[in-house]
Amino acid sequence: MNAGRLAAYAGLLVLGAIVGVAGALVQQAWAPGGLLLALAGSAGAFYGGSRATGTRGGAVAPAAGWLVAVMFLTATRPEGDFVFGAGLGSYVFLLGGMGVAVMCATLGQSPQPGASDARLGK
Repeated sequence: MNAGRLAAYAGLLVLGAIVGVAGALVQQAWAPGGLLLALAGSAGAFYGGSRATGTRGGAVAPAAGWLVAVMFLTATRPEGDFVFGAGLGSYVFLLGGMGVAVMCATLGQSPQPGASDARLGK
């Protein structure tokens, strides 16, 4: 692992945390569009990180940042305030984001086969 790849993973970790915070704030804003936007942003960060680095670690880094940010926001404060409500949308965002992270992290990175000169069916 070289310094460039380590910097890319660190940047993706921060990006995942930003996407997690933004998704937590947006998912309750415009029902159901905010939830779909939050999940699409999470999926874009996870899958984009995987494609940008060409490794599964590229999806794991933003997923780890997303998970840390979201878990931090689900904890209650001494005043009793918290970001997530007890609605269905919050649970869909939490479980859906985790599911998308697992899908993107386990998605294969196999290259496409090269073009063949032979015609199909012959």
